[in-house]
This record gives sequence, structure tokens and C-alpha cells, in this order.
Amino acid sequence: MKIVRYRSGDRVSYGFLSEERVIDLPRLARLCTCKLPSAFEKFIAWNPTAEAAEKLMEKAERSMLEAAAVRGDEADLLCPISSPSKIICLGLNYVDHAAETGLKLPEEPIFFMKPRTALIGPNENIVKPGFVKQLDYEGELAIIIAKKGKNIPVQEARKHVFGFSIMNDVSARDLQFKDGQWTRAKSFDTFAPLGTCIVTCDQLADTSDLRIRTWVNGELRQNSTTKNMVFNIDEIIHHLSRVMTLEPCDIIASGTPAGVGFAMKPPQFLQHGDVVRIEVQGVGMLENAVRESCAV
Repeated sequence: MKIVRYRSGDRVSYGFLSEERVIDLPRLARLCTCKLPSAFEKFIAWNPTAEAAEKLMEKAERSMLEAAAVRGDEADLLCPISSPSKIICLGLNYVDHAAETGLKLPEEPIFFMKPRTALIGPNENIVKPGFVKQLDYEGELAIIIAKKGKNIPVQEARKHVFGFSIMNDVSARDLQFKDGQWTRAKSFDTFAPLGTCIVTCDQLADTSDLRIRTWVNGELRQNSTTKNMVFNIDEIIHHLSRVMTLEPCDIIASGTPAGVGFAMKPPQFLQHGDVVRIEVQGVGMLENAVRESCAV
């Protein structure tokens, strides 16, 4: 099941993405004399396996599905998670990316945080501050946490996952290399595009070899697979939960493969008007344009 959060008129809701339309899940529940939370994040915490939504879709008659449908041109797709407790990102978690940077593979996951104010949704603009000269992209598979957990064993990790999305870990490389750490360079507003949908775990049970590709203005830059991860999804969740309690709607960006702009020869950084498109096999596509800000 692919679930999106969307706006139609003044109303924000969530639903099942079906071809050129969205089946509004709270509306469908009312038609079936059931009830679902009105907010998607409350739905994830209340129904961490999405089982209620799946049963609802199976139960609904065709006429009910039609009545709950919103045409694609009437649904403005939003960032799937609007206010997570945490956005956790992994660095150097792909063998090929570590190789292109000339750095050793980590013995344990290297991670950092982004603020939730960095989040934007599909087709929203990545804002490049005028003083940032080396703006870069990082296409990543994102994990959406469903169940609260601490010290989660590797074999129990998937029980804590709601599903998967796509994130672009946008980075100001000039500030990253100047600071010697990553917080400032990766924390600007709009530096965490997420979406377009969340694919539930039942639809994407095997994440061991998913193709991940990134284009800039139609030029293929990243073309790898999750089999090149240093730490897989279950291991990531285990290691992170040893440090911090994971909570419903937390977002974990699992690292980026080779092909980032700063590692190209010569380096190729994002400029005003560039369009970044990221595709992850089985998940979908995320596209955002770059706009330069005049603010100082």
C-alpha cells in the first residue's frame, strides 16, 4: 500500500495512492461506518502495521471507493510526515560512496540529525541561500518508524517499521568541509525533501537490493543499489535504538550511494533552476527544483 498525505482545498488528509487518484482513508472509513484518525501521524502511531487500512480497502464496496476518491489534479501531495520527533541520517553507509570519497568504511553507523524545519514535500523548492556556494544532493531510502522502541534486537527491527519513503539529504558542502562536522551544512530549511509516498512494509518486505537512482536536469548521477549498504535496515534500527529511543513517525535516512556532486571530476554543484529527481525501486519518485534566495 502506498499512502500519501495531501491537501484538497482547505482540507489536509491522507489516503491510498491509486493510479491517478487518492482514496481518502478517513472518508472511506466513515462510509464503511468505521473510524480512522484524521491525521496521518496519529494513524501511524495507532495502527503501526497499516492493517486497519488494508482491511478497510478489502471491505469497501466499489461505490464506496469511488465516493472516497479524490482526483489527482485536486490533490496537492504534501510531505508525508509533517512533524517527526527526529530525523536521523546516516553518513558513509554505502560502500561505493565511501570509495568515491576516499574514506574508510565505518565500523559502526555514523549518524547525525536534521531539524524537522528542513522538511519539504514533493515538488516544493529547495531554497539555496546566496552564501551557500556548494549545494549538493544525496538520494536516500528513508525508513519511517511505527512503534516506540529501545535496544531493539536486529531480528525484531522490522516490527518497528511502518514503511519506506525517499529523502534527499541536501548538503551545503562548503560549510560542511569548513565546519568539520555536518549539522549546519545539512540543517537549512528545505534541506530534507521527503516523499512522494510511504510504501508500507507488507508491500516492500525485501529491501536488500533496491535500485536507487538520482538525476539532475535529466542527467543520471547516482545509480546504485541498497545491496551496497554497509549496514542494512535492520542493523541501522538496532544500532540507533541502542543510543536513543525510536518513536512513531521518526524518519531515518539510510545513507546515499556514489555519484554525489562534490565527488565528480570536476565537482558539479546544484544551481538555481536545477531539478533533482530521485527514484527508489518499489517506492517511487521524489522531484524538487532548486531556487536561490536573495536573503543574506
